[in-house]
Amino acid sequence: MTTPRLSPHRQAFDDAFAKCPLIAILRGVKPNEVEAIGEALVDAGFTILEVPMNSPDPLDSIARLARRLEGRAVVGAGTVLRVEDVEAVGAAGGTLIIAPNANVHVIAAAAERGYVALPGIATPTEAFAALEAGAAALKLFPAEAASPAVLKAMRAVLPKDTRVLPVGGITPERMAEWRTAGAAGFGLGSALYAPGMTADDVGARAAGFIAVLKAG
Repeated sequence: MTTPRLSPHRQAFDDAFAKCPLIAILRGVKPNEVEAIGEALVDAGFTILEVPMNSPDPLDSIARLARRLEGRAVVGAGTVLRVEDVEAVGAAGGTLIIAPNANVHVIAAAAERGYVALPGIATPTEAFAALEAGAAALKLFPAEAASPAVLKAMRAVLPKDTRVLPVGGITPERMAEWRTAGAAGFGLGSALYAPGMTADDVGARAAGFIAVLKAG
């Protein structure tokens, strides 16, 4: 049996994830600051960036990042709740569709267009439904409501190559216990970026996460 050929966007995501399995969540970022922050993240070693759809002018920020970081980072949107948002993100240049929930219609719409769907799940039922719909990886969300023990139990029944990324409350100090439990990577929010932070501040925090990742 031949292995299905990955879409160019999925291959780019897989390559970026192999380099750095950390997703920078830039919730609240503004278009006039996003490029400098994106550069700081890439300079630190990040290769996957997310602008949530409930940020100011998110599609503008996604378009700016996609142009600025082309070939250096995968860019997409978070909090993608509707099928029509998938099309809008793609038109802006985003290829990553992340959500806090597991809406199979959104997942399928992303997969059908060759984009990378990374839905939020909290149970094995949601996880299997998301994978069946075409999810490329799973976001365990909110991680504050779960635990490494929950992830370990979930991994025992999921396909072995399933990538699960805890999101919510992840700090450098907590990464090791999650990775031991089977986390393939992480989505990083306010511990990495919060509105009002400068590019230098973000770069410094990013470097801290990268250092822990390499040490582990």
